Order: sequence, then structure tokens, then C-alpha cells
Amino acid sequence: PTFSTSCARCSKNRRLRQKRVISERKLTRYFVDHRKVRVVGGQGGRGGHSFYSEPRKIFGGPDGGNGGDGGHVILKADRQMKSLSSVLPFYQGFHGEKGGSKNCYGANGAYMYVKVGTLVKEDGKVVADLTKHGEEYVAAYGGAGGKGNRFFLSNENRAPTSFTPGEPGQERVLHLELKTTAHAGLVGFPNAGKSSLLRAISNAKPAVAAYPFTTLNPHVGIVHYQDYEQVAVADIPGLIKGAHQNKGLGMAFLRHIERCRFFLYVVDLSVSQPWIQLQDLKYELEQYEKGLSERPCVVIGNKIDLAQSRINLPLLKEQIDDRVIALSALTGDNLEELFLHLRELYDTYVKTEQSLGQSPVKW
Repeated sequence: PTFSTSCARCSKNRRLRQKRVISERKLTRYFVDHRKVRVVGGQGGRGGHSFYSEPRKIFGGPDGGNGGDGGHVILKADRQMKSLSSVLPFYQGFHGEKGGSKNCYGANGAYMYVKVGTLVKEDGKVVADLTKHGEEYVAAYGGAGGKGNRFFLSNENRAPTSFTPGEPGQERVLHLELKTTAHAGLVGFPNAGKSSLLRAISNAKPAVAAYPFTTLNPHVGIVHYQDYEQVAVADIPGLIKGAHQNKGLGMAFLRHIERCRFFLYVVDLSVSQPWIQLQDLKYELEQYEKGLSERPCVVIGNKIDLAQSRINLPLLKEQIDDRVIALSALTGDNLEELFLHLRELYDTYVKTEQSLGQSPVKW
């Protein structure tokens, strides 16, 4: 059949065949939490070289203006950034324009903003921690503009012809490290039911399956309350023994737990001696970072709908001192108690931050 771009029907079909936006579920395949970026500031514009001349004023003197400064490369924190897959490996700032005649200065190069929400490292040292929304960090400064021949005018040299080129911009190689910022972190072994629980209490849709390591990257779900407060809960990929030694997913996702203000330890009640799981989880957190296992927490005994789980529940409460909330993420039993206690942990965190003069993280 013939195709015409002037036909309204054909042009409509042509628009419909445009590339579709990748869904959030497909974006998880391209989850990137590390990125090496080379940033170079814009080069300054060279100075102008000209002499003023008009009728009856032939020897007007030099009037070359200075060049504009190069633009900076600025990293800007954005809370919507859930992956570094969109961050390019190289960024170049905009160059400044050269100086013009009649003492006109060249325009400065525009700033280049890169949206991130990460930890910035250089040579293994932390140089910036962009956690607050809108926070900025100058990754590479632009070069200064060159001087025009007007700048070199003096009593000894009334007709200078020299001018200077613009300076090159700063060049750096930075390592960006993404860390999930959430109020609560779901910590547990594979197949403990963390993803199922996050689906039950929020609108997040992490993958759920009967095999271990279904979750390969962190998911953040938002729990809404009637007073419009929002608590962010992160589903951290399952840990195994020796995770602090980079076994399993290891260090790649243990660092995402650092930003969580309190933990929700998810324990499978259907296995024998479920309190051993809690001891192993706290041990892995303590080995990764000292004091991490001492943060406020609650133990969630999942899969209470099974007969073996109801037998192990009183045994678990006898072995540990932490509060235990028995529920079923599959059937939704006793989720109300989790909602109430989660709000108590959140309110305690907000009061603590305000008493220290700091602003709590809001979603």
C-alpha cells in the first residue's frame, strides 16, 4: 500500500510507532549502582584582539574584550534517581565565547547539571555525599576566560597587540556510588518473604518467585498513612552467611542498608530454629559496619499461616528480646500491627532528628 506523510491517518500511525517508554519493571534489568565518570569543565574563551576606529578618531586604541569563563559540571541530587544507568561516562562543560570588539566580554559557558543522588568518591576518598534533594556539588570547574588586548593597555604600551587564550577546564575522574535512601530496610535471608511483604504493604511490585535471589536490586515502596505521612521501605536483596566477605550478592547490596534508619528483620517461621536466622543477620550487619545491628528494629515472623510456624512462634519469642510481629504476607494476616509499629519507629526517628537540630528525610 502507498504511504503518504501528508495523510492524517498515516501520520497518526507513524506517531504510534515511536519508541515506547521502558516500564519500571524492565528498568530493573539495567540497575546500576556504580559508575565511573570523567568530567571536564568548559574551556574559557580567548581574549579579543581589535582596535577602535571611526571617522575623525582613527587611533582609538585597543578595544578587545575578555573571553567568557567556561561552564562548570555540577552534580545535583535528585530523589527520583533509582539507578545510575542514565549517567554517561563522560561530561564536558560548555565553552566560553571569545571576547569581542568595543570592549565586549564573551558570554560565560552555561553550567551542565547531572542529576544524581549518590556518594561521590575520588581516588577512594569521599568528596561529596549528595543525600538531600536539590543539593549540588561542583564536579569540575570551568576555565577562566582569556584577556583581550584592552587589558594590556598601559602608559608604556599604548597599542598592545597581545591577548591570552582561555584556560582549560578542570578534569577529574569520579566514582559515583548509589545508596538507597529509605526509612526502613527489609533484611532477611533469601525466600524469607521480603518481596511479598513489600507488595502487601505498598504499591511496589518486586518480583516474587519460589527460588532464591529473586530480588537482584533494591526496591523502595511507600507506606501511606491517613495524615499524609509517607514511610519509605526498602527491599534489600537476600543476605547469606559470609555476605560481609562479599559472598553471594555481598558488598554490592550491603551498602544500601547503611542509609536505613531502622530495620525490619524478616524471619521465616516455618524453618527449624528461626532465631538462628536473626543471629546470623545481625552478625553480618555488625561485621560490615560496627554498630549497624544496634539500630532500632522489629522482628517480623513471616508465614504464620503455616502450621509449623505457629509452633515455632513461642519458641522464637523466648529466645530473643526484640519485639516480634507474626504475620503472613501471603494472606495479609496481622498486617495492621506492622503498620502501627512502623509508624511508631518513624515518629521516634523524626523526633530524634528534630531534637538534634537536623531535618528528617521526608518522602
